[in-house]
Amino acid sequence: MRNLRAWCLRLAGIFQRDRRDRELAEEIDSHIQMHVEENLRAGMSQEEARRQALLKFGSIEAVKEEYRDRRGLPTLELLAQDLRYGARMLRKNPSFTIIAILTLALGIGANTVIFNIVNSAILRPLPFPNADRLVSLYWRTPQFGNSSVPYPNFLDWQHDNRTFRSMAMWRQDNFNLTGSGEAQRIAGMMISASFFDVLGIQPVKGRTFTSQEDQLGVGPVVLVSERMWKTRFGSSPEILGQVLTLNGRPHSVVGVVPASLRIDRENDVFVPIGQWTDPLFRDRKIGMGTRVIGELKPGFTLKQAAADMDAIALNLAKAYPDADAGTGVNLLPLKDDMVGDLRPVLLVLLGAVGFVLLIACVNVANLLLARSTGRTREFAVRAALGASRARVIRQLLTESVLLALMGGVIGAALATWGTQPALALLPSALPLVVHVDLDARVLVFAIAVSMLTGILFGLAPAWKTSDPNLQEALKEGGRGVVTARHRAQSVFIVTEVALALILLIGAGLMIRSLSHLWKVDPGFDPHNVLTFEVGLPSSDKPDPEAVRQRDRMLSEKLSTIPGVDSASVMLGSLPMSGDSELPFWMDGQPKPASDSEMSWSLFYGVGADYFKTMRIPLMRGRLISERDTINSPLVIVIDETFAKTYFPGQDPVGKRINLLIFGSAEIVGVVGHIRHWGLDGGVNQKIQSELYLSYLQIPDAVMPSVSDFVQVVLRSSRSMADVMGAVRREISSLDNRQVIYGVQWMDEIVSDSLAQRRFSMLLLSIFALIALLLATIGIYGVISYLATQRTHEIGIRMALGAQPRDILQIILGQGGRMALLGILLGVLVSFGLTRLIQKLLFDVSATDPITFGLVASLLLLVTLAACCIPARRAMKVDPMVALRYE
Repeated sequence: MRNLRAWCLRLAGIFQRDRRDRELAEEIDSHIQMHVEENLRAGMSQEEARRQALLKFGSIEAVKEEYRDRRGLPTLELLAQDLRYGARMLRKNPSFTIIAILTLALGIGANTVIFNIVNSAILRPLPFPNADRLVSLYWRTPQFGNSSVPYPNFLDWQHDNRTFRSMAMWRQDNFNLTGSGEAQRIAGMMISASFFDVLGIQPVKGRTFTSQEDQLGVGPVVLVSERMWKTRFGSSPEILGQVLTLNGRPHSVVGVVPASLRIDRENDVFVPIGQWTDPLFRDRKIGMGTRVIGELKPGFTLKQAAADMDAIALNLAKAYPDADAGTGVNLLPLKDDMVGDLRPVLLVLLGAVGFVLLIACVNVANLLLARSTGRTREFAVRAALGASRARVIRQLLTESVLLALMGGVIGAALATWGTQPALALLPSALPLVVHVDLDARVLVFAIAVSMLTGILFGLAPAWKTSDPNLQEALKEGGRGVVTARHRAQSVFIVTEVALALILLIGAGLMIRSLSHLWKVDPGFDPHNVLTFEVGLPSSDKPDPEAVRQRDRMLSEKLSTIPGVDSASVMLGSLPMSGDSELPFWMDGQPKPASDSEMSWSLFYGVGADYFKTMRIPLMRGRLISERDTINSPLVIVIDETFAKTYFPGQDPVGKRINLLIFGSAEIVGVVGHIRHWGLDGGVNQKIQSELYLSYLQIPDAVMPSVSDFVQVVLRSSRSMADVMGAVRREISSLDNRQVIYGVQWMDEIVSDSLAQRRFSMLLLSIFALIALLLATIGIYGVISYLATQRTHEIGIRMALGAQPRDILQIILGQGGRMALLGILLGVLVSFGLTRLIQKLLFDVSATDPITFGLVASLLLLVTLAACCIPARRAMKVDPMVALRYE
């Protein structure tokens, strides 16, 4: 019975709605018939009288909606009614709907792509359970704010601190994997036993290292990555206990590390850092590329930890003044340390892409304003039937939000497709630990942006269209309403031009910066220079002289390859890739009390043909030669910066300096300065001086640190495949256990040094071009619409004798005035906003007049070109047709 009663009530409701609809239909018919009779009396035909009556009365569907609204429907049903009606109206105007949706999809999609990257790199926590408490710790020295940490210092930090639950050390390295098949060079990490405990990571299989295994003299053990376990061992359950031969030493596998662990790069193996036998590793004065992370105890802040570590550093400086005097500890949240300099770049791009969305909104708002002209009588009839202005605005905003949501759906799809191409432009500075994908936060962002966008671009047209001046709106032509809309559209166009100009100026400044950088002389010729590393068989106690002879033979073999102009082995740092420094003091002066009080220089251990291969010019004196060996006096070559800094106004050739570890060295030559820190010179780097010494004169104490690899620079005009095929044959003939890896053209290294600038320039330029395209389309649309609205006026002018050029001048003048106002506003705003990207610029002022002038001129020309088509159409108007218009 209850179901029958509910069914009867529902049926009664249907009949009641049908009755209301019949009443409405009768009311509509009576009004239409009245207007038809008036038109017939005015001499119109039956068909024309009916058509004009319908036009004057407005949309019958609109009246029906208002009728239902006045019958007091529930709020949810009213909302559903608005949505249905809005969908019908959008469906009736497919061209408008498609253009608006695609415009919004472009803006929302671009915003979602950049926000997705920002979310992954900045907002989303690192994929570790205790990410908010993870901290990077660096050794602070007078030369470097963030320097690698000497192992003895780490042990003291680990033991003496009171604010960290756990602390760990790690270092990137490469290993020769031999014993089964062809030798391979694989990526790995040296880690302390507490490393996985700090990160809160559990092995997939087996266990991590114990503190007893993280010491000298213990049997070698290794952890393998999940990727290596699957690819090399086929996910064998018997992986534990298997043996890997790394650098000639057998290591027993004790566990498998999950694939989620990715710091700086993907690694295949992990070994205990405490088993490293290099004697320099245990020197308190030297950081061997080692880094430290710690997990704060619950309840302790970064500030408290910094105070704690400062106290420890002060105690170490008292205990070991020769190594730790003048040094300290720097602390950074691990997330900030990994993201580094990428944060300001991403935030600038997020702001820029927001401008693109604003321009898209303005464009759609202009489309809505133009479309609203045909709906003036519809909303006038609504108002006449009792609809409030808020009711009309609500209906129009519903349609706007519908458009925005549809644009948002397509924009999210575009973002899914476009994220990977955007990531392809990212610099290598984006850490691998940051995994970019669409998560809930990004989807919420896309929905929120869509809703906000719908309200933003729909509010102004809705306000203008809902003008309650019924008498003016129902007149044939509604001039007052149209004029108000013209003013709103003009404001929108000025805004569009201003926003586009700001983006174009930003992109122009970045392009000029990159152009200037490409013209900078790096100090060497990178063209046709190939560089790679050779992993060499190693032992716990390598023979220094045997290592020297092996490197000499390698250099000689490579130099004899057909098509190779010259080749040289090198140790230390490759230009624009890594860095090695040496402390020194001037000859004749007392040795400083600590290393921190010494002067420092970049150093390169090179062969005799290194300068020929790199084409570094000799300024005075001589270069390193084959006769500079371990058995001859130590000599060095310095660069111009070294000479100007430490020997101002003097000839440094023949003078001596004292190098820590190496001893007293004679300066035999001066060469040109190379931009080791990048083409922008690394202005934030304190160490700019450079010195070169023969790799054959590297002391025995240092040889264990460089015995298992050597770098090669080779000049050849042949293809990489041809050269490397011959190189592999020659190296295999020396020792088939040697592994070649890291093959790269020097041009690529130079290009990679500009990756971050190139990334920001490319995306900013893309956004600027999108903004220019949208602004051009918007200007064209508005000028076309305004020219159409002035057809009657143009006809009168032409009938009174106006020439086509006069009409052209009127239309171009109208568009030109809006463009000039937008350009003026954009220039004023740009003077303030471009200062935000000053740090991203090189040799260009944030208010560079050339860029401002060129961009403003370009934008003015483009806007005038956009006005030309509607202007030419207006010139061809037939005065007789125009006078009958409306």
